[in-house]
Amino acid sequence: MICCIIIIWVCKASYCCLQSLLLTVLQAPEFVSFQKGDWPVSGEKIPDLVALTMGFSIQEDLSWPGLQAGPLFQRPRANVLVVVRGVDSLALPQSVASYPLENPVPFTLDSVAETVHSLFAEDTPVVLQLAPSEERLYMLGKANAVFEDLPVTLQQIRARLSQDGSVLASLPLNSLSRNAEADLLFLSEVQVLHDITALLQRHRHLAKDHSPDLYSLELSGLEELSRLYGQDSPQYRDATAILASVLQKFGEDVYALYGNSAVVEVVTVKTFEVPLTRKSRSILESKQISNPGSPYNLAYKYNFHYAVVFNIVLWLMIALALAVIAVSYNLWNMDPGYDSIIYRMTNQKIRMD
Repeated sequence: MICCIIIIWVCKASYCCLQSLLLTVLQAPEFVSFQKGDWPVSGEKIPDLVALTMGFSIQEDLSWPGLQAGPLFQRPRANVLVVVRGVDSLALPQSVASYPLENPVPFTLDSVAETVHSLFAEDTPVVLQLAPSEERLYMLGKANAVFEDLPVTLQQIRARLSQDGSVLASLPLNSLSRNAEADLLFLSEVQVLHDITALLQRHRHLAKDHSPDLYSLELSGLEELSRLYGQDSPQYRDATAILASVLQKFGEDVYALYGNSAVVEVVTVKTFEVPLTRKSRSILESKQISNPGSPYNLAYKYNFHYAVVFNIVLWLMIALALAVIAVSYNLWNMDPGYDSIIYRMTNQKIRMD
């Protein structure tokens, strides 16, 4: 039975000189084996790591000893990735393993989402990518029906804070204000995490289907608090404590909703390193169309079943070839008088006559 993987990417400013960029695994089922150690993982390899934990193949091998190969017939049922910018690490109460993060470049899970959609298109899996601060939303499959009431824009989320069931009634705000813009941005992102858990509890059937779900959330409230108040401010310290407890509970709730078969990961990074690139074009470059049937120079659509079909056809041809060789060899060296029942019956009849 497919299991769930929840990946939370957390980024916030550090207030302790000993803190470092970390990839922390909060929850993991037994068949997803994370080994404890100090093996660094590159930020650009996070999508490949997500794909491997979900049982998908990747283009290049990930030579990282932190994740061992699991059972072939057990795959995660969902993956939730929460990106929180502006911090180096979080004081999470419980975790399975932690790994240092290097080269924290921006990344997306678009490749994993395309894989999920292409392999499980008939089952309509849940694909949700949300960034409240940028008001960016992408939903696919069952997510359109499940999360249609989820507040997306900052105006909708702030209006949600004044309604019944708001997190303001249960969170210890301390130095945080309900009127400051930066504080409301942080609290609105916490409200989104709460609403996602509530909607999943209302639609528990999502955790029982056979199609994996993918969630990608990006939070930047801590980054705004750090820029406005500073890393040593009481507002920032209170917000980091609130976020750590909220993420811990969020991971435990989703882990339980998917039948204790979820992988919850937290990646903490202060800022993303945007590499400087220069694009060049040779004057001798000729225009080539990789797909003659398309006027837009599009590549042929890759089918993820290609490797499976290729191996089936290859080994079946080899087995049939060996069978033909074996049968031909035995027929060539066969003694009709002893090895063939037809000739044996004929010889007995002749003797009787």
